[in-house]
Amino acid sequence: MKKFLCLAAGLLMIASLAACTSKKDELVMATNAEFPPYEFHEGDKIVGIDVEICQAIADELGKELVIEDMAFDSVITSVYTGKADLGAAGLTITEDRLKNINFSDPYATAAQVIIIKEDSDIASPDDLVGKTIGVQLGTTGDIYAEDIEDATLERYNKGFEAVQALLQGKIDAVIIDNEPAKVYVSQNDGLKIVDEAFTYEEYAIAIAKDNTKLLDDVNAAIKKLKDSGKLDEIVAKYISADN
Repeated sequence: MKKFLCLAAGLLMIASLAACTSKKDELVMATNAEFPPYEFHEGDKIVGIDVEICQAIADELGKELVIEDMAFDSVITSVYTGKADLGAAGLTITEDRLKNINFSDPYATAAQVIIIKEDSDIASPDDLVGKTIGVQLGTTGDIYAEDIEDATLERYNKGFEAVQALLQGKIDAVIIDNEPAKVYVSQNDGLKIVDEAFTYEEYAIAIAKDNTKLLDDVNAAIKKLKDSGKLDEIVAKYISADN
């Protein structure tokens, strides 16, 4: 009986070590695949700029990339609690987010823009005062829109849900990142983007505060992608220069 218990304990230890080894060989990416062209569904695959950047980082680190798709406002929580190694979902560096997680060096500059109907009287961010505005829950558009005087915010789990509400006349405008905005406008007649941007910001990868080794490795990989021109190639694959 004692030999059996020792053997069982040994097998459990081996299984445990194997599980740990397997986990070390993976790089888990938390994302919200509703954000074209940074991450979106193409058939049964999740593709996009962030996916290819994280895949290149995983290749550089000799790891297998595992993508976990979730609600946008769960991405940073997933990194913070250790359920994911990194978060990449068009994440903007903000002081509030830095309280809980670290960010890599930025890899893209973006803008929050305003989508309106073509016959709207909104011509600039100043015209949003007193309007009903759609935002995606937990995004910087959601955060910054809170400062608009007398505005009513309608929060949606997905960006396209806010756009649909705009088309249906339920809201006056949508605040969302520039590149997804272009996609939504191109796919829906009667919409346009206001010329003046709402805000400008930088995208980076979220990493847990205590995982400084991974932060250093990711920053080194991002630098290599920039220096080699690979980062520009990835972006150009999804965003044409004349957009």
